[in-house]
Formats: sequence, C-alpha cells, structure tokens
Amino acid sequence: MGAYILRRLLLVIPTLLGIMIINFVLVQFVPGGPIEQIIAQIEGRGDVFENISGGGSEVEATGGGEEFGYAGARGLPPAFIAELEQQFGFDKPPLERFLLMMWDYIRFDFGESWFRSESVVNLVLEKMPVSITLGLWSTLIAYLISIPLGIRKAVRDGSPFDTWTSGAIIVGYAIPGFLFAILLIVLFAGGSYFRIFPLRGLTSDNWEDLSLIGKVLDYLWHITLPVLASTISAFATLTLLTKNSFLDEIKKQYVMTARAKGLSERRVLYGHVFRNAMLIVIAGFPALFISVFFGGSLIIETLFSLDGLGRLGFEAAVARDYPIVFGTLFAFSLMGLIIGIVSDITYVMVDPRIDFESRR
Repeated sequence: MGAYILRRLLLVIPTLLGIMIINFVLVQFVPGGPIEQIIAQIEGRGDVFENISGGGSEVEATGGGEEFGYAGARGLPPAFIAELEQQFGFDKPPLERFLLMMWDYIRFDFGESWFRSESVVNLVLEKMPVSITLGLWSTLIAYLISIPLGIRKAVRDGSPFDTWTSGAIIVGYAIPGFLFAILLIVLFAGGSYFRIFPLRGLTSDNWEDLSLIGKVLDYLWHITLPVLASTISAFATLTLLTKNSFLDEIKKQYVMTARAKGLSERRVLYGHVFRNAMLIVIAGFPALFISVFFGGSLIIETLFSLDGLGRLGFEAAVARDYPIVFGTLFAFSLMGLIIGIVSDITYVMVDPRIDFESRR
C-alpha cells in the first residue's frame, strides 16, 4: 500500500501542473484583463467589456495606448500604461510569469489580491467558514440519511415503501438546488408565509453576547435552510447509489451461502453485504464532497447572503483578480487530488482484500 500511495502522490505533481497550465493558457485569451479594468475605471466609461466591444472610438487617440493593445487606453500616457504593466507583472513574457507563479505556489506563497490589498490566504481563511459549513454539514447529512434509506430500499425492493420513496427521491433530484433554496425562502424565511428561519449570515448580530449553548443553537438556526438547499441533489443521488450497490451484492452467491448457513438477515446484511456494497459509495465521496463544497455554492451563498468561497471566486473572476483565481485553483485542486488518495486508503480500510499495489 505504501508504494501505491507514493505513486499516487507523485502523480499529483503532473496532474496539478496540467490543471494550472490549461487554465493559465485560457486566461491569456480572455478579454478585459486587470489593466483594462483599471483603465475603464479611471476613464469613467463604465463596464470594461463595453470598451472592448466599442473599441474606445468615443475618445480621440491622444497617447500611445494602441501600441500596448489596450483599446480603452487611448487617452492615457504610455508611461502610465507601462507602469501598470510592471506593477501587475505583465511586462514579462507569459512563460516567465507562469514559472514565477508556480514557484511561489510550490512554496505556498499565494501572494496578495490585486484589488483587495489583502493576502489570498487571509481572504480564503476569512471566507472558509461558510464553505466548510455548507460542505461538511451537507455531506454529513446526505450520508447519514441516504445510506440507511438506500439499504432499506434495497431490502424492501419493489414494496410500496420503495415505490413512494423512489418517487420522492426523483422529485428531489429533479429540483435544482437554487430553486429549492428559493422555495425554502418563500415558505420559511419570511418570503410570503412563515418567518421561522433567518435569511442572512451564519450568526445573529448579538452572537458574541450569547452563551455557548445559545451560540450553537443560533448557528444551527442560521445554517438550516442553506444546508438543506445544498443537500437536496446529493441526498437523492447517494440514496439511489446505495440502493443499487446493495441490490447487486445481495444477489451474489456468497450472500446465498451465508443465508444457507443459518446466519440472521441482519448479520448477512451488515456483516457481509455492507462492507462490499459500501465500496462504490466510498468511491463517490471525493466527488460528492467537492461538488457540495465548491459547486453550486455561489447561488446558495447569494440567496442566503453568505460571504463564502463561491462569491469570492466569482468576484475575483469578474474583476480579473488573478492571484485569487489561480491561488484558490491551485489549493483546491491539490485538496481534491489528496482527497482522492484518502478515498483509496478508505477502500482498503473497508475491505482489506483490496490490494492496489498488485495493479499494473
């Protein structure tokens, strides 16, 4: 197992490098870079993309902005443009900029945000509690509900219980998370009917004055609706995955043999079937965790006024704040690859018969 883990760790390097190269190359072709953003703000001509599409034709060329390739810089002196390029590092060739960036990231130096004047690490740590709340709670609730429900559906396959729960699961899977979030707001957050849950933030304004139990209850009160909205699709997918996995195992020969030996149904189910059926569920953990942790969090955070990583990444992409964009991409890609290795280790813990070192 040690040799396999070592190979996987070594494979992280080219994989992570490939992710960064592809995204860095794509960014080179995206219009409206940080310098154009600043030029648009200085000249007061609104959105930078309007300047790109319009070519800056409203202003007569009074300087040398054209030679720098910035259509909106025609009224600014070339020295000022050159100073901006040097400040953001665009006076260097793309390859040199990429190598310098990767050298910093290898040392976990993610630099400072161009437009927030704060280090990327501090910004991520500041927004992390929201994403941790949505990711961990949603994943935990999905597993705690979906696995027992999926097992029961497999045991009672074809029964009325299986039929009506499948209908509910399909409906849950078909409802987008953001639409379910709006429904929850309308029903329970003062939208039109009841004002049971708050609509903003993770804690109340008087959170510091509350007792320990009061803080816990206040925190749970605030996260109920956003966590439910984040969990709905993962809950449906994981339940059906668990059911189908258990159905496949129940039909195998070793289960019939165990029953023939007189073992109780509970011991057959949880002593033999559970270990094998859970493998595919464990294999899906990294994808589920990452999708809940990062994917779709932007809309949920916006609807419930939560300032998390989803909004941070979106605002950084719009503002072309590349230190945040690439810093978070590097960190989260590395996290996802490590979680994949942890998933394989969990495979072996669940079923020691699995030997990854024997794979060729």
